[in-house]
Amino acid sequence: MADFVMPTLGADMTEGTLVQWKKREGDHVSKGEIIAEVDTEKAAIDVECHATGVIERLITRPGDKVPVGTIMAVIRENGQTTTGQTGPQAVAPQATVPAPAPRVDRVPGSAPQPGRLRISPAARKLAAERGIDPKGLQGTGPEGAITLEDIEGAASVAPELPRPAVGADRQARMRQTIATAMARSKREIPHYYLSTTIDMGPAIAWLSEANQRRPVTERLLYGVLLIKAVALALRQVPELNALWKEGQAIRSERIHIGTAISLRQGGLVAPALHDADRLSLSDLMKNFQDLVKRARAGSLRSSEMSDPTMTVTSLGEQGVETVFGVIYPPQVALVGFGKIVERPWVTHGQVLPRPVIMASLSADHRVTDGHRGGLFLSEIDRLLQKPQSL
Repeated sequence: MADFVMPTLGADMTEGTLVQWKKREGDHVSKGEIIAEVDTEKAAIDVECHATGVIERLITRPGDKVPVGTIMAVIRENGQTTTGQTGPQAVAPQATVPAPAPRVDRVPGSAPQPGRLRISPAARKLAAERGIDPKGLQGTGPEGAITLEDIEGAASVAPELPRPAVGADRQARMRQTIATAMARSKREIPHYYLSTTIDMGPAIAWLSEANQRRPVTERLLYGVLLIKAVALALRQVPELNALWKEGQAIRSERIHIGTAISLRQGGLVAPALHDADRLSLSDLMKNFQDLVKRARAGSLRSSEMSDPTMTVTSLGEQGVETVFGVIYPPQVALVGFGKIVERPWVTHGQVLPRPVIMASLSADHRVTDGHRGGLFLSEIDRLLQKPQSL
């Protein structure tokens, strides 16, 4: 049997709320298939299954808040026989989740538990957006839970009411979550910082020429050149492509670049572009656009939130010239880029205006030092002078 547990979708996550199961008991699931939707402080995430088999039991119910690591379901892997409802594997997970409150209609004369309102996070959010008080609704979901359909039905007959700021509560919680993670990072990680100025002339000239040969929908942004250069540079300084776990740095064999994406309602997430060093620029651009779109629509996958081995952040669009980021644990480094600006630059003995960008490195001194960090930034610079090799 394989236990399906609440995953860690980032170092700043301590619990998640089950929005819905995508599968039922008895359904066959494959490794990597979406099995559940979980709501975190940052977004609703599609959670992938880590095993192939048949769902033996679903333990957690939609609407339940579940600590990270808690067993939510039991999966009978291929080749195993059913356990029925006896044996340690059947009863052990049961103890990890508080018993659900009894239904009112099954206990005549009993009062409902104070403050207990069965409603999914998605339905609660929609109710806030539509100005609907869910406490006055009769739920049609399991155990009388209020569903999205219940909210939509109430909204269709309810008078128009002033609506609260959309996502205000989530934004406040996200800010608090991010602040907690960053405070932990600065407290526990001995940061060191380096920066260098990179001549972007060759990269911009090559990009302009390459985009002229491409359809408008397939043109590249210079940001994907930066991501690819970072990914390739990690091959030369692999100790920066690592995670700090249990008092030691564990190098990652694959390079998954976390890309900081600002959300329209405020806050940010940094999901992974998987195997960024192996992708062509065209595929990297396509995957990047898809990642941004799904991040802002709230449809990221759990692997995209848990897999980054280094994060890249850019504030160039906001007019920032230099950014020194805070490392996102358990990663051991972060690269920041500012905006491209024109500066005097000495080229072949002449002072000419050149487009340059400031690249910075925030790194963990337990894992690397300034010498290795400097080599890493120099490798990024070297790669961007030969953009055709990316």
